[in-house]
Amino acid sequence: MKTIYTRPRTAGSNFLPAISAMASSYRGQNPLNSVTHSLIMPWRPNTYYKVASMVPSLASFSKNVPEVIQAKPHSPSNRMVLFTRYSPQDWHLSNQNNYRESESSRHSAVRLRVDTARLIQDKEQITRKIQSETSKNLGERVSDIVYWKSELTHETDQVIREIHALTEAKKRLERSLAETESPLQVAQECLYHREKRMGIDLVHDDVEKLLLKEVDCIKSCQERMRRHLNRTITQLASNRAAQHELERDLSDKSMAQRIDDKCHQLRNTSDGISYYRGVERVDATISVPESWAKFTDDNVLRSQSERSTSAKLRDDIENLLNATSNELWSQFNAVNVSFTHRISETANAKNKLQTHLAKTLQEIFQTEMTIQGIKRAIKDKEAPLKVAQTRLDERTRRPNVELCRDPVQHRLVNEVWTLDTSIQTLQQRLEEAEDMLQMLVHTKAALEYDLSIKANSLFVDQEKCMGMRKTFPSSPRLVGYI
Repeated sequence: MKTIYTRPRTAGSNFLPAISAMASSYRGQNPLNSVTHSLIMPWRPNTYYKVASMVPSLASFSKNVPEVIQAKPHSPSNRMVLFTRYSPQDWHLSNQNNYRESESSRHSAVRLRVDTARLIQDKEQITRKIQSETSKNLGERVSDIVYWKSELTHETDQVIREIHALTEAKKRLERSLAETESPLQVAQECLYHREKRMGIDLVHDDVEKLLLKEVDCIKSCQERMRRHLNRTITQLASNRAAQHELERDLSDKSMAQRIDDKCHQLRNTSDGISYYRGVERVDATISVPESWAKFTDDNVLRSQSERSTSAKLRDDIENLLNATSNELWSQFNAVNVSFTHRISETANAKNKLQTHLAKTLQEIFQTEMTIQGIKRAIKDKEAPLKVAQTRLDERTRRPNVELCRDPVQHRLVNEVWTLDTSIQTLQQRLEEAEDMLQMLVHTKAALEYDLSIKANSLFVDQEKCMGMRKTFPSSPRLVGYI
């Protein structure tokens, strides 16, 4: 019986040392006897190998799958490599490395503790010295801030009063401008509705001319108001900018005073203190005492100049509101008078059209009755014509010599011709009557269309336009008091 052995593949650099490196640990032992008494056999008979369906599980302990090869009976090193990983020498070396690393770490920790204690003492002395000098400087700075705060407070009150006065004038101007939107919308809608007039009524009359003039007048007033409103907004922005500079300067000084007072009162035992890393390297100063005082004086002068300009602008707004109110009222009344005159003309034209339409309808009725009479007359001729033609047709069937052109034959032929002529004459008259009826219907349609045009024009001018023009903003509203 042959014996089959398993031998692992060549391992990489990350594998354990080869079995040859640990040969000394097996000196004095019999490899064959040890394998004989092992519980896990690295060999198996050829018969069992043929019956088995899986490779031995020893391969799962290695990254590479072992190969099954035939080996010579006397090769114990190949069998023992499956059970030995490290040598005792490797184990002792690993322990020595761990000891050395532990001692090095402990020595470093000791040196770190000693250096840290000395560093803490030095920083504590420096902190106390800087804290004492800063407290002295903070007290001097607080006294300077209190003086400049009183100067800023007085000028701030003055500019706030002027801002309130100009804001009220601005509100009046805005209310007046808003009141002009309704008349402008009414005038534009009147023009829009009058575009819905039809046919001949779509004329460029006096009403349309005055409406266009009214729109131009309102837009002109609005433009002047907007210009003054823009000036007011700009002036308010300047006033508020001056106020903002004053208040910001005052707020900054108040905050600086509060912060410096708080900082001056802080002690090592105070609550709320903390670390702020790197703050000593930040230089946030932007002024010196001279520029600091000049900055406040410039803010006061600017505020006085803006208050003077604001007072003049309020007088201009008052004059503008009175002028625009008079212009709007005058144009509104002129348009209403023109509308009244145009509505009267359209109503008279509509009444005349209704009279002509009534007469045309009566004539249409009479013509329709005539057409019905002609149709009945034609229908009455159809039966006699059928009888005469039937008689002639039957007489054509007489035999031989009986086909005689007798007086009866002449009479029947004459009767057929007479009836046919009568029917043709009546048909011609029927066509003439129908043509006349068609002409009357066209006339009726034209009158009705023209009447609908007049009715539409009356509806547009009287209901749509004049219905919207019943009200107009009062003079107090136009000048912004309400």
